[in-house]
Order: sequence, then C-alpha cells, then structure tokens
Amino acid sequence: MLRKVKHIQAAAAAIALAFVGVPAVASAHEGDFAKFNYCPSTTPGVAKCLDSVTTGGKVVLGKKTTPIVNPVTLQGGYSEENEVGESTFYAATNGETLSKTPQPVPGGLAGIVPPESAPPIVKEALELVFDNGLTGVNATLELAKPASEIRINEYELLAAEGIALKLPVKVHLENPFLGGSCYVGSSSHPLIWNLTAGTTSPPAGYEAITGKPGYPSFKDEYRIAEISENELVENDWEAPKATGCGGILSLLVDPIIDETVGLPAEAGVNVARLENQIAESPAAAVNKH
Repeated sequence: MLRKVKHIQAAAAAIALAFVGVPAVASAHEGDFAKFNYCPSTTPGVAKCLDSVTTGGKVVLGKKTTPIVNPVTLQGGYSEENEVGESTFYAATNGETLSKTPQPVPGGLAGIVPPESAPPIVKEALELVFDNGLTGVNATLELAKPASEIRINEYELLAAEGIALKLPVKVHLENPFLGGSCYVGSSSHPLIWNLTAGTTSPPAGYEAITGKPGYPSFKDEYRIAEISENELVENDWEAPKATGCGGILSLLVDPIIDETVGLPAEAGVNVARLENQIAESPAAAVNKH
C-alpha cells in the first residue's frame, strides 16, 4: 500500500512539474529566475534548468567525516527523459556546474602524524606547517567527469526510490603542506555517487540509509518548481588511495594520508548525505525572463 501511495504522489508531482512548462511574459532573468542565469537554456536539447543547493549533510570518506557547512551549488540544464527515465545534463555557462566550495575537515592536519620511519624531510615539512599555524585542511568536492555524464531521474526523485542523481566526483584535499594536487578520486577513477531519495542498498554487512524526497512548491504561476528539505544519500561507493599529496613528496606523503583517512575504503564504509534545496524551470520559461 505504501509503495502504491508513493507512486500516486510521484505521478501527481510529475503532472505538476509538466504544467510548469506554460510560457510567461519576459523579464530578462530577474527575480526568481535569476538563479538560472547560468543555465544553457538556449542550447538545443536543453528542456529544463536546474539550481540545486546543498546546504547541509556530510561526506564520510574512510575514517574521516566532513560536515557540509558551506553551500554547494549544482547548476545547469538537462534534457527530456530517455526511455529509462533519465535526463542528460548540460554544463553551466559560467563553467561552474558544481561549485568548488571548500569544507573544513575537522581536526585538520592534527591527525596526520608521520610514522617514525618517515624520512626527515617529511617530518620537517609537517613541523614547519604546524609552527606557522597552517594546520587547517579543506575538502572540496569537484566534478571528475564532464557534466554530460551527470544523470537525473525526476520520477525516482519524487518517488523516493531508485537513482535520482548520478554524480561522478573527486575530493580535493587542500592545505599548504598537501600542495595543490592532493585528491581522492580522479577523472580516470572517479567516486561514483548513485544518489537516492529512498533507501540505499549497500554491500552485505553494512546498514542501509534513507533519504527524503522533500516538499514540492511552486512560484511564478507554476513556472518554477521548488523542492525543500530534500535529502539524497549513497553508501555503496568505493574510494581509492590518495594521489598527489605533498607535491614533490607525494610518494612519501600519499601513504600517510591513506593511513590517516583509511584509504582505500570499500563500498559500505563511505557515505554521502546531501541536504538540498532544489529549483527547476522549463528552458522556454527561463528564456522569456
């Protein structure tokens, strides 16, 4: 019965979203439509514009948990759904499809202590950073693949089952000691998040987690659909070893980062929980504003 109710609710919401397509009087991307300024709304194939802001949640990477305290924006456009209900994503026109928003890692470098066997140069570099008070570490989520490899499924989002958003990402660890190229995940080995508003299916031995589809509402005579208090979750993804940490000392520093963070980490250990505020509008409506 609960599944049937979910499908009825999702169908009703989908009908409402379809109604959003009614065109409106032009007002040049002002007011509520300003959030879609970087949507490629005039690009052939783009049916709708998206602005999704992650305002909270957390990312668990191996043994380290990083709360999301600074808003992260996913923006751009997406196509009509294909035969399996998925829509292809189109990059934001300002080049910031996924905003590179740093999140402070609790504890910073304080938990990174080189083993006694570490070369003196590594110990000295760490001591220099600590002496100068530069111990903070930021974790920044970045796209690991072109925006065209992002997938959206509106129905799965509204029904709170299946994959609502497929996101290929990598985590950039930033600190003067770590250098500018310290990453977990890469373009060739991305972290693949198959995010759901429903319940996850992690490997045996790990506990499933549940998201939330959120609450839909409408603005500008149904031309903008919004979803508040949405939560997308995923805990069936692997994390590889860190690479490029410590600059020219990476061959020595990468293993220290791996030991501290707990990398590589198998699926079930890692968690992504994203608390979102979502807005979408048909490209035709955006073009008229």
